[in-house]
Amino acid sequence: MEGTILALKKSGFDDIACVQNKTVVTDAFKGEDLNNYVPLFRRYGIPVRFNFRDGDMRWVTYRPKAKMHVLDRIFPDGIRIPDYFQGKNIVHLPTVKCHIYTTTTGAMKNAFGGLLNTRRHYTHSWIHETLADLLAIQKEIHPGIFAVMDGTTAGNGPGPRTMIPVVKNYILAGADQVAIDAVAAKMMGFDPLSIGYIRIAHNDGLGTGDVRDIEIAGDGIAGESWGFTVGNNGVSLFGNMAWFGPLRGMQNLFFRTPLVHAFIFGSEAYHDYYRWQFRDGRTFRRWRDGTPWGKLFREYETHREPAASGGPR
Repeated sequence: MEGTILALKKSGFDDIACVQNKTVVTDAFKGEDLNNYVPLFRRYGIPVRFNFRDGDMRWVTYRPKAKMHVLDRIFPDGIRIPDYFQGKNIVHLPTVKCHIYTTTTGAMKNAFGGLLNTRRHYTHSWIHETLADLLAIQKEIHPGIFAVMDGTTAGNGPGPRTMIPVVKNYILAGADQVAIDAVAAKMMGFDPLSIGYIRIAHNDGLGTGDVRDIEIAGDGIAGESWGFTVGNNGVSLFGNMAWFGPLRGMQNLFFRTPLVHAFIFGSEAYHDYYRWQFRDGRTFRRWRDGTPWGKLFREYETHREPAASGGPR
């Protein structure tokens, strides 16, 4: 984030803002604090907007020019997006990691939280088509789209919340959201065109998903294939049955009635208490205290300026 802010400012982009979103199972304020964003906002005078605060932006009905795969059917009363995004450039800051429902997640998935509200879970059964639809909308509303993807520490296993951190020392960047996701997928060891959202977006002409046709500047990636696997956790086992399996016909009961609060509570208890107490918290502390990138993260954690020399850059 700091490197991106500095590069934008150096290129003359001074009107920079951060937009945060929330889901039914995450807290934007807790996240920005624990991820050490707040000192950077203060240091560089970056205002923060929240897409769930009426004072920051309004959700308005948007009628895409592109033909939608699924969003118009999932939201028959209208596709609603934040008015704040229209006419603005956007820089996504995803990470290189696996995902229990989409195999990998990156630049295209990053729009999932910004452009859809807290009912975005309605789309999970058609998640790959949804991500292609969202990229088509982005191309209509944003004059410029860019992504800087953090692969300094990549996420193996059942992401996005129960990953195994693996130090890889890469940062990817590019304006083609399909291409950057394809390159990240290839590096993780997956065939990019076997992943639904990359293949659909490639076929729709929204970007290039065939790595053979992507021009890569900087370090070559021909030998990079890390053998990542997604695996399962307690949430994915139920989720796969509910979104894609035998319980799919009960989605309206599970997720569009007050019963959804039981699943929200279950997710919080599983991720934030059980997993963090007995597994993920320990994994994080080993990464923070035992890797160069973790130690750099800790310098931000203690609100000190990172060292001018030495350590990873």
